[in-house]
Amino acid sequence: MKKLLFALTIMFGFGLSSSFAQGGGQMDPAQMLEMMKQRVKPIMMEKTKLTDAQCDKVLEIQLWSQSQRRGMRDLSPEERATKTKEIQTEVEKKYKAIPLTDAEIKTVNEFYEEMRKAQQQMRGGGGK
Repeated sequence: MKKLLFALTIMFGFGLSSSFAQGGGQMDPAQMLEMMKQRVKPIMMEKTKLTDAQCDKVLEIQLWSQSQRRGMRDLSPEERATKTKEIQTEVEKKYKAIPLTDAEIKTVNEFYEEMRKAQQQMRGGGGK
């Protein structure tokens, strides 16, 4: 039951963020961050054991990362891979500046990977 609730919360959060990111709504970045803090942060705190302040910073970084990824569909696969690697490198630097330890960064990355998998399953995509 907890996993289902987690999956539904994640789907709702990412569903809104992706629809707004694709121009489906008029949510500005501040509103998006507030929504993420309300919906994703409690689950993140439980799963990662990060503090309230650390989770706030991680969510800000995640929102920044999403904004950097917009428009990447128009890039070639090689350009997309390069840009993705650049963004991920910058995300890691920003995580270390919070500061998060390597173990905490790994936990955050695992949290987001679990969210992606849950989202794919809810969409019926199965994923990798």
